[in-house]
Amino acid sequence: MRLTVKTSAQTEMIDVTHLVQQQVAENSFQDGLCMVFVPHTTAAVTINESADPDVRKDILMILNKIVPWREAYSHLEGNSPAHLKTSIIGSSETVAVEKGKLVLGTWQGIFFCEFDGPRTRKLDVRLINIC
Repeated sequence: MRLTVKTSAQTEMIDVTHLVQQQVAENSFQDGLCMVFVPHTTAAVTINESADPDVRKDILMILNKIVPWREAYSHLEGNSPAHLKTSIIGSSETVAVEKGKLVLGTWQGIFFCEFDGPRTRKLDVRLINIC
């Protein structure tokens, strides 16, 4: 299943947990694995705290310090920092599903990470039966 995510800033983290859980429910998926994959080289996906939005701000603040926008990058498109941040965070996450629910910790959520926005992005969700 391919979902659409619209971003509104150059860098941001969007909680997509509800969108992923909706796909699990709509497909009557009960038990197995849910893989979430971002098919872009300047966006990523991660699992982290969803209760306090300041955690997202802190993550982005540190990523922007580690990988600054102004540097002597060679990539001509001008978005090398976005590529680097994507490599640091990663393009996929896998979450167990039990009894039709994503198995996440109390404070955990799934976040789409935009590093070269704003854009309209894709997010792939795959439901995998395991025996």
